[in-house]
Amino acid sequence: MPEQTTAPLPVAEHVARILDAVEPLPVFDQPLLEALDLPAAEDVTAPMALPSFDNSAMDGYAVVFKDVADAREDRPVHLPVVGEIGAGQASMLAMSPGTAVKIMTGAPVPQGCDAVVPYEWTDRGVAHVQIGKAPTEGQHIRRAGEDVRVGDVLVSEGTVLGPRHIGLLAASGRPTVRARPRPRVVVMSTGSELREPGMALGHDSIYDANSYMLAAAVRAAGGIPYRVGAVPDDVRGFTEALTDQLVRADIVVTSGGVSQGDYDVVKEALSGLGTVWFGDVAMQPGKPQGFGVVGDEETLIFTLPGNPVSSYVSFQAFVLPALRKLQGRRPYERPSRTARITHGLRSIPGRQQMVRGQYDASVVTPVGGHGSHLIGDLADANCLVVVPAETESLAPGDTVQVLLLDQEF
Repeated sequence: MPEQTTAPLPVAEHVARILDAVEPLPVFDQPLLEALDLPAAEDVTAPMALPSFDNSAMDGYAVVFKDVADAREDRPVHLPVVGEIGAGQASMLAMSPGTAVKIMTGAPVPQGCDAVVPYEWTDRGVAHVQIGKAPTEGQHIRRAGEDVRVGDVLVSEGTVLGPRHIGLLAASGRPTVRARPRPRVVVMSTGSELREPGMALGHDSIYDANSYMLAAAVRAAGGIPYRVGAVPDDVRGFTEALTDQLVRADIVVTSGGVSQGDYDVVKEALSGLGTVWFGDVAMQPGKPQGFGVVGDEETLIFTLPGNPVSSYVSFQAFVLPALRKLQGRRPYERPSRTARITHGLRSIPGRQQMVRGQYDASVVTPVGGHGSHLIGDLADANCLVVVPAETESLAPGDTVQVLLLDQEF
């Protein structure tokens, strides 16, 4: 953990210290469906060819090419039908020249067959078939290994497994794939003024938006959120609630209670442990931060500011990289891209500003004011404009770096 400091930490230094303290979760075999959206923790090679046998690409008739090479509508070829092969019902392993075998899509072609004539080119005869159009040699036969050969890499380590990867692994006979599990993240809000949505509000109460927003952000980042909801401004109550939750947490994320007020219970409850750092980060919004470990298992804990915008921006800047490292995802931090800003901005010297914005086609427009309580403006934004700590002002048309909030990476 970093030492308690008075000077604000640069954002990059705080991120680096977080990542240095985070170790990826252990790898184990995941059932295929459970592995969806997880990064593979191994190179998976094909144990078998795909297709694993020569099979028909059409419903039709298996034939010897030379027998039908001259078939025309005005000079059809007539062949006796000596059998039928359905997918998964192959009983005929070979065929003789001068015959045809009815065959279904996906069924193995019998030895001796070197073309399949689709139904549409025939009279669909049962005992005898009339063929009015000639295939090319090998036409409508899927050859063994033409898609995947034994030993081919199906999935490389680090690949985030999507539905198509899952299908490929299943097709190759793999019931599991090695991957890190989804991190379990306990989300807690502090504040005696907080109420659950749907409850009646008093004149001095507000709805608990943070725990819902942060839990949703955890899920979007690939984690499993456990939303505890609001905990009153009481040190003992907070400590008991936190202790109860550690059994199911890889990370704990709290919001509120980390500033300099009389009711900042998170800071009061955890400062004495010696395992959680509290201090200022040179960022706006989101200056007051806390990070460390708690409990016998040294569970990671992030204590974020209570204002909604500060809390969300802090999650994107600090919690998201940790979640991605736990899962073995790279890059850890959200990539930036260049844009031209439409309006001028002034920035506080010495603090990296994270300005809400609307990005479209390499142009970004700032959204709303600086207030860290303006959750309506936050919802309208689709990016954060990163204004470096050394930049005091921006003019319309200046080039800036933006973080796209809704883009997968």
